[in-house]
Amino acid sequence: MRGEEVIKVLFFGPVAERIGNGVLQIAHRPGMRLQDLRDGLAAQYPQAFEIVCFTAMNGESVRDMSIPLPDSSEVAFMARFSGG
Repeated sequence: MRGEEVIKVLFFGPVAERIGNGVLQIAHRPGMRLQDLRDGLAAQYPQAFEIVCFTAMNGESVRDMSIPLPDSSEVAFMARFSGG
């Protein structure tokens, strides 16, 4: 994806296990929102996104999925952590 703006997507724990990867690079599109990214990935990896319950963008927890997604952002998807 050289020369293109990309979104770095990180997956942790059981989400990464279900996707089979801890990091993906996704092409950024003008006007892209966080929900657009999530919807596209959930369609590709439904078994992983059924357990996603925490999203962060650029190191900050995010609940509003309608926010714009700037190019070169870093987004993380995680399942609920269980303590022991």
